Amino acid sequence: MPEQADIENSIGKQMTEPPSFSLWQELKNAIRGSEADYTQIGIGKAVFLLAVPMILELIMESTFAVVDIYFVGTLGASAVATVGLTETYMFLLYSIAMGLSMAVTAIVARRIGEKEKEQAGISAVQAIFLSVLISLPFAFAGIFFAKDLLALMGADEWTLQHGYRYMQWMMGGNVVIVLLFVINSIFRGAGDPAIAMRVLWLANGLNIILDPVLIYGLGPFPELGIQGAAIATTIGRGVAVLTQLWALFNGGKHLRVLRSYLSLNGQIISNIIRTSLGGVGQMIVAMTSWIFVMRIIAEFGSQAVAGATIALRIMMFTLMPAWGMSNAVATLVGQNLGAQKPDRAERSVWVTGFWNMLFLIGVSVFYFIYSESLVAIFTDDPEVISVGGKWLTIVSYSYFVYGWWMVAVQAFNGAGDTATPTKINLVFFWLIQIPLSYVAAKVLGLGHTGVFWAIFISETSVGLFTLWLFTKGGWKTVRV
Repeated sequence: MPEQADIENSIGKQMTEPPSFSLWQELKNAIRGSEADYTQIGIGKAVFLLAVPMILELIMESTFAVVDIYFVGTLGASAVATVGLTETYMFLLYSIAMGLSMAVTAIVARRIGEKEKEQAGISAVQAIFLSVLISLPFAFAGIFFAKDLLALMGADEWTLQHGYRYMQWMMGGNVVIVLLFVINSIFRGAGDPAIAMRVLWLANGLNIILDPVLIYGLGPFPELGIQGAAIATTIGRGVAVLTQLWALFNGGKHLRVLRSYLSLNGQIISNIIRTSLGGVGQMIVAMTSWIFVMRIIAEFGSQAVAGATIALRIMMFTLMPAWGMSNAVATLVGQNLGAQKPDRAERSVWVTGFWNMLFLIGVSVFYFIYSESLVAIFTDDPEVISVGGKWLTIVSYSYFVYGWWMVAVQAFNGAGDTATPTKINLVFFWLIQIPLSYVAAKVLGLGHTGVFWAIFISETSVGLFTLWLFTKGGWKTVRV
């Protein structure tokens, strides 16, 4: 780890020295896509070029999440609860897709840093093959066992009679979700986040247009209710995946896939699987922890689940700029380690973490002041507003730590050291968060508020510990 003075000087330099480039021009470059070598240009400029399209991409993704829950919210608390309960299972799928994506980003970024573009392209193709295989069992479970899965989570009668079709569509068509995750991770690892941004804008733009049309039956379309929200999502993401594949074969600024790459490569597939196991485990631990937490909250009624679901969507929306900056760190760490520049990789984490912390402090103040007003945008149910408002207020206390945790985790993932965050998550989420949530809610009688405080305690603790472990520097020696 660099001396504290070096870290402060690095951050101070990024804050005080005059920019060597036109902000407006580089903003246009970031949105269009840049051919810059991220292992050579200034760290501030590199973070900017990578983070801007990642932030815009994620803002559109979270905008759709908020718009989606807004339209579904007009169907009642049970409809919102259906979305929340379905997402507890989708989180398992997301965990695998995101874990695979972490590995793909790390591998592609490392190959690009090593100037091995052909190997980066071949690795991308193998990741796509794996994505299709991963989606099959989830599609089978969602199509044939939707009611059983929802009943297992304590769904109410309305959900079992009407909402189950939402799960059938979401899980049945999950291949487009997995491919969207993984192919965009290829673009990010290659240093082409602008392509990933445009693809997500297309997907979610279509979703936003189709949501009210299919939910309410506008014009010639039938009124499909909550099922319409799932169909809109599947169509939007399906079109986006076709666009991704076109972009891969026609080439971005840093990577192009050739037809000659379209064959199975056992060695590369094995490397992707091996590297992704830690990321998959990392996400499964976190996501299954969320399933247990939602199961505890469900015992306090659909209003509690709905409030938690709306609060989570609001958090997803407001965290997008922070995640964009953190994702930029993964690319920078991977490419700089590939270029044999570990100190530069570490410096990018400290600079980005500082700005992430400042941003999330601002978000936490906003949560603290406007928590219930934010939830009230999506529902007029006073109990739902109260539940969601309490969660946002409690979580606002820990965001300054959360900002550092986000970049530290992405530094491990970008280096290909996905196993370390998995071990950390196992301890803090399974062995601390779940038992603590149960004790606070059920034994101490604090109800859903006790769950929120347990989440605050566990996630603040995991953030501090992960940042401390990052300073030890073991991630610099990982090979992928």
